[in-house]
Amino acid sequence: MLEIRNQATRTAPFPLATETVKGTAIAPLPPRARLSLRLRPAEAARIGSVAGLPLDRPIGTFAAHDERRALRLGPDEWLVSGPADETDELGARIAGDLAGIVHALVDVSHRNCGLAVSGAQAEAALNAGCPLDLSLAAFPVGAATRTLLGKAEILLVRVDAACFEVECWRSFAEYVRTFLVEAARGT
Repeated sequence: MLEIRNQATRTAPFPLATETVKGTAIAPLPPRARLSLRLRPAEAARIGSVAGLPLDRPIGTFAAHDERRALRLGPDEWLVSGPADETDELGARIAGDLAGIVHALVDVSHRNCGLAVSGAQAEAALNAGCPLDLSLAAFPVGAATRTLLGKAEILLVRVDAACFEVECWRSFAEYVRTFLVEAARGT
């Protein structure tokens, strides 16, 4: 049985203002519902979707509908997200779609926070600490993966040609934000 508890209002782990450095904007993202879903690939293929989001996307990509997303992080792992005020509804809908199927669904909304990194030099700022090739050809719009930024594990999503979303654990948030600001200064 899925039990989702409402969390107390969280304070942002970094300044709420957008910081723009040499044309690269680093902005906090609003709180989001985040649900970690583990499901056997064969079951995901059989079901097709949860909460209106397809599960059959290639690993390292995401599917989106309205403000909801399903990031496929591994063969049996997705991060499903949506507006923060829909956490209970999103969790209940996924649990309903998976009724009778072995799966794990965990609310990790409190664990992560996000930043948008955008502008002509966003790619260069991220590549200052990320070992992946973030060129548009290698990491196209719709790509999503776990990687490192400096010493912190992050989730990296390419939203459009000049905009990325970076998610990290709250305990690394100030480090990640400061790293990106300093990297943007060096671009």
